[in-house]
Amino acid sequence: MMLHLAQTTGEPAGGLAGWAVDMIDALGGAGLALLTALDSMLFGALPVDVLMPLVGYTATQGAIDIGTAIVCATVGSVLGSLVQYALCAHLGPDRARALLLKFPGVKTETVDRCEAWFARHGAKAVLFGRVLPVIRPLISIPAGAERMPLPKFVMLTTLGTLAWTSALLLSGYVLGENWHRVTDIAGTFSYVALGALAVGVVLLVVKRRNRRRKEAANELGENARTDVK
Repeated sequence: MMLHLAQTTGEPAGGLAGWAVDMIDALGGAGLALLTALDSMLFGALPVDVLMPLVGYTATQGAIDIGTAIVCATVGSVLGSLVQYALCAHLGPDRARALLLKFPGVKTETVDRCEAWFARHGAKAVLFGRVLPVIRPLISIPAGAERMPLPKFVMLTTLGTLAWTSALLLSGYVLGENWHRVTDIAGTFSYVALGALAVGVVLLVVKRRNRRRKEAANELGENARTDVK
């Protein structure tokens, strides 16, 4: 059984965060899995990114095994993502988008960005989107609406989610009483990752253009040789 998180850390419990803390406190690893599942289904509406470093810190106090926490958080998040995927696969792109925009806090430009990200990168969007703050809660929507092959979706979602939950939980575990600094570190990392991916996209576009120009030049050369013959 977990120690009381609020007592272990000295953090006050109240509101949505307090409810989440109570759930983990009462159910342990199962509570963490349920919380991450709900967070995935509700488009990142719960304070999971803040609570997981806290849980990582409590693991240093014997509240929960850090390995168990990583597994439970990952499994819960993947299951929640599968619910999103199945719902949107059933609804299709247009109805899935209309449903998504009805949720409080979900903006049209955010949905547009997520859909464009998936349209441009496909499978890579699902994998790397799990570490980006804007894309992560929504990437299952276009993947499901476009009916991405389910085994591929599960594999990429699991890998990306495992990387992100491990980073949050282990950061809290390593930082100890300074676990609350993880939020700032994670935000910085997310923007660095987003910048790196943007640079990668530019390089990829340049590489493809150069390849097309080379192919066009080769084709013109072959046509010229044919005409000479």
